[in-house]
Amino acid sequence: MPLLSALILAAFAGYGVAWYFGAVDGNFELLLFTATVVTGLYWLAEHLIFLPRRRHAAGRLQTQAEQRRAELAMQGIAEVDGDLAAARQQVLAQPWWLDWTAGLFPVILIVFLLRSFVFEPFKIPSGSMIPTLLVGDLILVNKFTYGLKVPILGARITKGEPLQRGDVVVFRYPPKPSENYIKRVVGLPGDEVAYLNKALTVNGRPMPQTAVPDFFDESQMEYFKQFDEQLDGKKHRIIIDPRRPVFLPRVDEFKYGENCRYTVEGVTCKVPPGHYFMMGDNRDNSQDSRYWGFVPDANIVGKAFFVWMNFGDLGRIGSFR
Repeated sequence: MPLLSALILAAFAGYGVAWYFGAVDGNFELLLFTATVVTGLYWLAEHLIFLPRRRHAAGRLQTQAEQRRAELAMQGIAEVDGDLAAARQQVLAQPWWLDWTAGLFPVILIVFLLRSFVFEPFKIPSGSMIPTLLVGDLILVNKFTYGLKVPILGARITKGEPLQRGDVVVFRYPPKPSENYIKRVVGLPGDEVAYLNKALTVNGRPMPQTAVPDFFDESQMEYFKQFDEQLDGKKHRIIIDPRRPVFLPRVDEFKYGENCRYTVEGVTCKVPPGHYFMMGDNRDNSQDSRYWGFVPDANIVGKAFFVWMNFGDLGRIGSFR
């Protein structure tokens, strides 16, 4: 068992290193699930097999020690060398390979359950959601708002609330599901979404935009035009770069691509059933549904709602919309 355990731990470590250096396309959800199953099996084996064996050995040691003391007492020897309590403790001690497997199971299980069904933390890696979310924001994502799903498989367990226009959502990137993206929902199934001349229209209704003071992007050391935009009455901030063209120069091929029409003014898309149209709040610096298509419901991870830390700016902590 020690050798097998060493090989299993080495496999986990090797996977992590290969993932870190980009040699493999890592999947943390699958890794955590596998770790939960493996350590769970060790935990069961510890409580059903290994711990009873050690207790039996400790009991046998106790019996042998008592017999030896009785024999020595009959010979008139009262003092007996050896620390019985320390010896029993050594026999009962969990070996290293169980410490690193069964011993970690409760912690890994709690992390797995919280991450799968309650909240999951994410770090914002890019500026596509500026000004709502900044690079380095550490956010929490609610995993049960839209209904609980079976980990890995993604099958829905509970119905939950439907997605709404204006929600900030984390989802698995359709061209590469192992990656997570965060964008704002602007189009629901059946909607016709148009982004023409940098103005958003949903089902023929322009989404109101009100100019507010320019946003200063410290990462680029320049100002951008900033607006309050409303989606179904939900107000949020967006930024626009007037210098960037409205024409999309490079668009990937994607499923239901025939639902979209591209012109020099922008793009108009009919959202297919069971899918959503996502856009970043940094409208001219966001790779979103305009470029790679619609997000299927099965790819939805959860609703982002809270910045729990930004080490560069503690004032960022709090909820957002």
